[in-house]
Amino acid sequence: MATFLYKLGRLAFRRRRYVALVWVALLALAGFGAASASTATSSSFSIPGTEAQRAFDLLEQRFPGTSADGATARVVFKAPEGEKVTDSANKGEIQGIVKELASGSDQIAKVDDPFEVQAVSQDGSTAYVSVSYKVNSMELTDKTTDALKDAGKDAQSNGMKVEIGGDALQVMPHTGAAEIIGVAIAAVVLVITFGSLIAAGLPLLTALIGVGIGVSLITALANVLDLGSTTSTLAMMIGLAVGIDYALFIVSRYRAELAEGREREEAAGRAVGTAGSAVVFAGLTVVIALVGLAVVNIPMLTKMGFAAAGTVAIAVVIALTLVPALLGFAGKRVMGRKARKAAEAENRPEAKPNMGTRWARFVLRRPVWVLLVGVLGLGVIAVPAASLEMGLPDDGAQPKSTTQRQAYDTLSEGFGPGFNGPLMIVMDGKGSSDPKAAAERVREEIEGIGVVTVTPATFNKAGDTAMITVIPKDRPSSHATEEVVHDIRDAGKDIKADTGGEVLVTGATAMNIDFSQKMNDALLPYLALVVGLAFLLLMLVFRSVLVPLKAALGFLLSVVAALGAVVAVFQWGWLGSLFGVEQTGPIMSMMPIFMVGVVFGLAMDYEVFLVTRMREAYVHGESPGQAVVTGFKHGARVVTAAAVIMMAVFAGFIGSSEQMIKMIGFSLAIAVLFDAFVVRMAIVPAVLALLGKKAWWLPRWLDRALPNVDVEGEKLQKQLTEEPAAEGGDGGERELVRV
Repeated sequence: MATFLYKLGRLAFRRRRYVALVWVALLALAGFGAASASTATSSSFSIPGTEAQRAFDLLEQRFPGTSADGATARVVFKAPEGEKVTDSANKGEIQGIVKELASGSDQIAKVDDPFEVQAVSQDGSTAYVSVSYKVNSMELTDKTTDALKDAGKDAQSNGMKVEIGGDALQVMPHTGAAEIIGVAIAAVVLVITFGSLIAAGLPLLTALIGVGIGVSLITALANVLDLGSTTSTLAMMIGLAVGIDYALFIVSRYRAELAEGREREEAAGRAVGTAGSAVVFAGLTVVIALVGLAVVNIPMLTKMGFAAAGTVAIAVVIALTLVPALLGFAGKRVMGRKARKAAEAENRPEAKPNMGTRWARFVLRRPVWVLLVGVLGLGVIAVPAASLEMGLPDDGAQPKSTTQRQAYDTLSEGFGPGFNGPLMIVMDGKGSSDPKAAAERVREEIEGIGVVTVTPATFNKAGDTAMITVIPKDRPSSHATEEVVHDIRDAGKDIKADTGGEVLVTGATAMNIDFSQKMNDALLPYLALVVGLAFLLLMLVFRSVLVPLKAALGFLLSVVAALGAVVAVFQWGWLGSLFGVEQTGPIMSMMPIFMVGVVFGLAMDYEVFLVTRMREAYVHGESPGQAVVTGFKHGARVVTAAAVIMMAVFAGFIGSSEQMIKMIGFSLAIAVLFDAFVVRMAIVPAVLALLGKKAWWLPRWLDRALPNVDVEGEKLQKQLTEEPAAEGGDGGERELVRV
């Protein structure tokens, strides 16, 4: 592989104008496709194989036209102090708004008058209007949402408090500022790392081109493939981080080759042949982790994974082709004056060891202590993960300033927290000789469980299916509400055995519970698949059994520690105010799998880049201990810069107003911090120091069975050494230097 990539790097360098033109053309085509594509009108969310989804599907069949999975809204009214919503003036105002809403859009399925459906609190201070739509929240037009927002303005001006909740006003948060902050920090880190504006700007430029192509393609295909807006957010977040990192690895190696005195084309070829091999395998681990999300069998998550994996693949190809091409345009200006002086100084025998060298030597002297401190430290941080509670955020997790949160709080005060998450019970009576008696039995059983309200059964025209609405006592995301759902389902088994009527629980709250359970069940198979495949891949790269094993175990430690930090901040509320957490609650149910998928791939970037350099030194004759020092001498600075850049990109999303995006940004940033600086920079060298030559042990039969991909460039080095200088070889090995 190293030989092929070496030739590819030299070709891209020589034909730089054509290569640059091809990528600019691809960016323009993708941009044109995104601009001309019709706007995505839908982003359906389904959870195959769950009871809640089966109930929704049954409602679609038996209650045609009801749009069971359509968007909903609640317009909540609170009368001025000393008044009631039932007072004639306030009542007339609310009923006028009901009529206004009903005629405000052809997307509305039904608007309930609160005085007819008894949606008025016992003290008469609060009422709510339920609005049902024919389409889901992503398909609502601006006209429809504007009509909803305008509905209560007149009533508000007359002294009534009017707030709007429900998913009809659900919008994806704007994270443009966060991305700009992340890119700005990345630029500063690159300038400090390289000491050259051109060298610093190159990874940023290529990463933005890659993300531009990836996100434009997602936008262009969004309508055809039913991709949600979260898909492009994830692709942008990951694509930006890995795009900068991969280009950083190539540029860093190119500068090292120049510092050794090689010609520019030769330096580009060697940079792509060696660091490029690490980029390919690092990219493959990210792709495996993201594509592996298909194991969960949730279409939305699968599409997100594939789209992000595509963006990562683009970043890899750009690093191997466009980066060497742009290095050709940059000339020797890619080496700043200070960088050239530093390289010359480091080439001198009496040169002072850099920070990476000093740290590696310290670890080699105290490997047991470093290992104990690293493992115990992460172990302590991981303790809160044992109390992990998973769920999906509701309007109670919104910032207090939003109308959704105000509506949530007003409903809780007037009716009780359970009104924010009603359960829908579907009774399939086709197998029952008396569906009405079966429905009545369902009502009685649910009332015995202990809930606030159980409405009378509503039958379809055929009379074989009934809907019953249940209001639990506690908030939607509480453990008590989850227990109610399980109790109803347990009671449903007895009802089916006695009456033949099947009882299904659905609604947003039940869907969230089923989603969380599905994610929980998929975690171990997903871990086994991703870690197993990556283990085989890393065995191929490092030709070792213990190094990939250590990489996988170290990753698991950093992820559990990161989960512990997430639980402490977002579930327990520790330092919550520092990160803008206004409402503690369960951790988003997709977070553990999402973290495993994203962080595993990113963590392997550092593992591959850092340990490949050690393997390269070991293969070229250095002792195991000296190889660790060499790897840190050349790789520590680059890996540190790459980790800081990734943390900056992810941490930028902590400023989002949306709790879900905030949690994702925090979890990924803290996971990269633990994995890069504790696991890869401390635990890894300590373990390698303790293992010595055993670290690179591989059974002979396995060595013969595994193909030699030559990631460390041993065959390439031998080939170039044997070639006459006139034919392109520069004749002989030279000491590697860090720049």
